Amino acid sequence: MAPYLAAVRNYWALLPAIAICVVLIAIYAVPTLVNPQWTSNVLNMFKQQPDGETEEPARLGSQQIRSRRLLAGALIIGALALIGFNVSLNREANGCYSAAKAWGATDDKTQTSDPCIHMIYGAFIGDGSGDVSEKTPHEVTAYQMVRGNKPKYLKWIQHAPAYDETDLLIGVVGTCSLDVKVVQEESRILVVYDSEEACLPGNDISILPVKLKKPLGDRKLVTVGNKPMQEINPDMDSWWKVLGKLATGG
Repeated sequence: MAPYLAAVRNYWALLPAIAICVVLIAIYAVPTLVNPQWTSNVLNMFKQQPDGETEEPARLGSQQIRSRRLLAGALIIGALALIGFNVSLNREANGCYSAAKAWGATDDKTQTSDPCIHMIYGAFIGDGSGDVSEKTPHEVTAYQMVRGNKPKYLKWIQHAPAYDETDLLIGVVGTCSLDVKVVQEESRILVVYDSEEACLPGNDISILPVKLKKPLGDRKLVTVGNKPMQEINPDMDSWWKVLGKLATGG
């Protein structure tokens, strides 16, 4: 679903149009809910009458009042749905951006237009298997465990790994994922970038999913030189936090 939302999953993309729709709906719907006769009288003022003639405001019947209140209620529900849709899209974009930054992606205006498409994605090549072949491999600094509250941003990236097939996530610059090796040993899990040259910083991140052969237990995740890796836990903000950002411009 993520690629189809690329055109609108931008922090402020839909907000102006939605704000105008919500205001127009509120101007009509709120007074109508309180007293449909008010809005009926106001609308009658804009009807053209023959010169010299006036028309008394027509009194609405009980069925008309009920119908107009139902319409006003439906419009308000529609306005809330529009707001919810925008909050949802922004929540995804913010979550993917935060995750990409946590993994080490750098900012790029052409990339951040839709972080869920351009900044972070599942690995297309390489699965971390195999032995380390280089004499001087390079460090991989961070990892994320998939357990408990599983990271929701994974649902919105391209080529997303399946939750039930993933215990461990390794994120590296997109072009480097092919050379990442994850060696599962009895006492530790070794993760290295198995290449002669170090992986240079970039503005996109490839997420390598790893299925552990046995539970992690007390094993440590280490990289070159038995150096402990950093565990990170990026995820999406809550709906209320994103709504607050939209309301305040934060």
